[in-house]
Amino acid sequence: MKNFQYTVSSNKTFDAAVSAVERTTAEKGFRVLHTHDVAATLAEKSFAREPLKIVEVCNARYADDVLKRDVKVAVMLPCRIAIYAKDGATFISTMRPSAIADFYPDVDIANIAAAIEKTVLEIVDEAK
Repeated sequence: MKNFQYTVSSNKTFDAAVSAVERTTAEKGFRVLHTHDVAATLAEKSFAREPLKIVEVCNARYADDVLKRDVKVAVMLPCRIAIYAKDGATFISTMRPSAIADFYPDVDIANIAAAIEKTVLEIVDEAK
């Protein structure tokens, strides 16, 4: 399997990078479904870590098309973009949507996954 992950470093602060991902997602015609504050959730259980948020993004047209082909693909939806701080630096990371097609080779979603990947990587790159 090819490299399924895409990560960039950001010159922005953690909070500014999260805001940039959320804003750019909307500008690209996708929707933010939810932003999970993983660090806060872990802190509630006394597990300290550097900031980490996961932004779930979706485009309804693409999701509908993929789910019509095989509803089992739902286990890999929506697309997630992680923003995290590590050793004082900020990173933005996502799984390449084309990897979904690798997990479901008989569903014929490679072209859809490639289109989604183009946009998701643009979101990551423009948010950095």
